Amino acid sequence: MSRLGVGAAEVETVLDRPETLPGQVVTGTTTISGGKVDQEVEKVLVALEATVEVERDDSTWYEQVTFGTQQVGGGFTIHPGQQISGRFELPVPWQTPITDVGGWHLHGMKIGVRTKLSISGAVDPGDLDPVGVHPLPVQEAVLAALGDLGFHFRSADVEKGRLHGSDLPFYQEIELKPAGEYARRISELEVTFLVDGAGMDVVLEADRRGGLLSSGRDELSRFRLAHHDTDRHALAGLLHQQLEHLGRRRGWF
Repeated sequence: MSRLGVGAAEVETVLDRPETLPGQVVTGTTTISGGKVDQEVEKVLVALEATVEVERDDSTWYEQVTFGTQQVGGGFTIHPGQQISGRFELPVPWQTPITDVGGWHLHGMKIGVRTKLSISGAVDPGDLDPVGVHPLPVQEAVLAALGDLGFHFRSADVEKGRLHGSDLPFYQEIELKPAGEYARRISELEVTFLVDGAGMDVVLEADRRGGLLSSGRDELSRFRLAHHDTDRHALAGLLHQQLEHLGRRRGWF
């Protein structure tokens, strides 16, 4: 009997809009096309998927991690030549990594919708349909304010693991290069956003020139913003205060 090989049923997903924001939904249509024989479709699953960096000992590699999985169909027989379509709405978790800022794609960031078809106990992972995740207004405002302070984007990655307040088994780090007064003492600033329905925690970690400030990951500064805290000038002042406070604690300034 054919399962998921040559002549098996296939699934195709078409997204209504391949762009979204954290906290919103991705909508689309799945279409299952029958193969050469009748097959029992047990489950049709859709999920978000991220490329995640894993570090262990002295090794680094990447994994595809699915999250927010939802069953959108199943429990029917698909016949040869038959097509069955269904709609879906897939919630985008608040802490989904962002992939695009200000019209620019963040290099290395890859988020998509994975459609899985379960037939007779075998699972076809299907194709990955890319999704662009744009920042919330408060996230965009924080990044713009850091730009006003002279920080420039260097890179971004998604690391496996959890911080206090994490909802997902990974978190995003946006790495910025300092300029001006900060460049004399900081070689790199890493920013992590931990968002929920009420607001957002901003986690800052800095590397001091000449060496790492702490072993492993050390939350050097963390503060809370509401979703409506989008005043760029006010945020620049707050971030400057946070960095000054951090510098006084660590003896930078």
